[in-house]
Amino acid sequence: VQLQASGGGLVQAGGSLRLSCAASGRTSSSYVMGWFRQAPGKEREFVAAISWSGGSTYYADSVKGRFTISRDNANDTVYLQMNSLKPEDTAVYYCATGTRWRTVVAGTCDYWGQGTQVTVSS
Repeated sequence: VQLQASGGGLVQAGGSLRLSCAASGRTSSSYVMGWFRQAPGKEREFVAAISWSGGSTYYADSVKGRFTISRDNANDTVYLQMNSLKPEDTAVYYCATGTRWRTVVAGTCDYWGQGTQVTVSS
């Protein structure tokens, strides 16, 4: 499975961005998909996850109510809609996937994308 993240950029505080993660290769809609981020000098942290059906989602407290994760299994793509962005959201965002919900949320994923930079100016 190969994951290609895109959609990052520079935005002012309060603005919005939508990240996309396109999967290719031996893809399967049974995979749990997740978004993670890593800010300079900090450890990678969990942002959001979505079940294979899209029926279950889970968010980090820091983004709850502002970010929305969704998926389009027909096109093997997962999205992260980010609204009301804050400077502290600045990070490289990574998509990742795995077969088990608990391990994906914990950051133990089978496959990782290359990351896309999100910069929020104040």
